[in-house]
Amino acid sequence: MTAASQTAIDPVVIEGYHAHVYYDAATTRAVAAAVREGIAAGGFDVRLGSWHDGPVGPHSVGMYQVVFPVAEFPRLVPWLALNRQGLSVLVHPLTGDDYADHAIFAAWLGPSLPLRLEMLQKGRYSTQP
Repeated sequence: MTAASQTAIDPVVIEGYHAHVYYDAATTRAVAAAVREGIAAGGFDVRLGSWHDGPVGPHSVGMYQVVFPVAEFPRLVPWLALNRQGLSVLVHPLTGDDYADHAIFAAWLGPSLPLRLEMLQKGRYSTQP
């Protein structure tokens, strides 16, 4: 989409969010575990995903996923920003366009990491290469 042709996207299309907490299995897995324990103890409305100690899908390093509803965004994302303990966290909406969700609509807490975006299918919100 070019700036001239882009129209506003109504946030009502967001069905929820994912946060991906990245870590290195050899050096920062314990830190990631502490962040995960903090999320679990924080009373957040989340579903904690499985541990992946290596690349999976578009994620080029180890991570676990945190799935949460739109209403939890203003509580969880600030908590992650302040308590990520130096880890990188990718937060993205769920719009039905996996490529745009990870490449265009995503926000990073901490340094961004490379993603394997070629693994994701483009949908209605994705830009053309």
